[in-house]
Amino acid sequence: MVFLQQLVNGISLGSVYSLIAIGYTMVYGIVKLINFAHGDILMIGAFCGYYAFLWAQGSASPVLAVAFAFLLAMAISALVGVIIEKTCYKPLRNAPRINALITAIGVSIVLENGARVIPFMGPNPRQVSIPEAFKGVFALGGLTISKVQVLTLATSLVLMVVLTAFVQLTRTGKAMRAVSHDMDAAQLMGISVNRIVSITFAIGAALGGAAGVLYAMNFPMINPYMGIMPGLKAFIAAVFGGIGSIPGAMIGGLVMGVAETLTKGFISSKLADAVAFGILIVILLVRPSGLLGKSAREKV
Repeated sequence: MVFLQQLVNGISLGSVYSLIAIGYTMVYGIVKLINFAHGDILMIGAFCGYYAFLWAQGSASPVLAVAFAFLLAMAISALVGVIIEKTCYKPLRNAPRINALITAIGVSIVLENGARVIPFMGPNPRQVSIPEAFKGVFALGGLTISKVQVLTLATSLVLMVVLTAFVQLTRTGKAMRAVSHDMDAAQLMGISVNRIVSITFAIGAALGGAAGVLYAMNFPMINPYMGIMPGLKAFIAAVFGGIGSIPGAMIGGLVMGVAETLTKGFISSKLADAVAFGILIVILLVRPSGLLGKSAREKV
């Protein structure tokens, strides 16, 4: 029963990692960039959720408060993602990849330290007050599942299904797949590459913002540096699943969440992060392309 409890906890945490990992893998699939600032988008989403819950206290229904938190976090995160892409990454699109990688690290540092000096964010941790209706647990035999975990699983599942349908069934989604396959050929076919890249950053950042709200509800203490470790673990999840593969990112996130909670539950909480990075080392040694990734040969 303890194993099942840890498994439920791991799936809940892993679904948050999956949302963040999807952002990594979408951006990489389009522009071949590892956006290390993506974890800080989670931090922005968490702060949006914090203020949305403060605004809604005593003046709105709990469901409306949570819905407003998600809408606010996803909208602001998407806007920040597009601004970052336009100002920092677009000018480097044809530059060597190391330039964009260093820029991504720089953007991450700017977001973290910028949040420390902004008055309504600041350096001190803040306690998130989630609506009372979402506190408490459901008891299923010997298992206990919190209402926040149920919300996390349901929200993550809905967002993943909507994203998959969008990518597979809409014209924009088909254009995204075309640009991912061959950017130059897609441009020759009349697809606006700049527009598709901006949409990809917006969607990835919006998912990161939603993940920030869920993360803040599960671990209700937020600060400007809270996105670093979840961002790195989501990156590992994306690599595990196959960077560039959306289903792979989903699977990788769940594997990371379950591995982390099982390590905390049965070995030691001090080793949880070590296990996460150990998984990265193993997957790079055994299958560098990831679980669902495809090995690509480069002509020279």
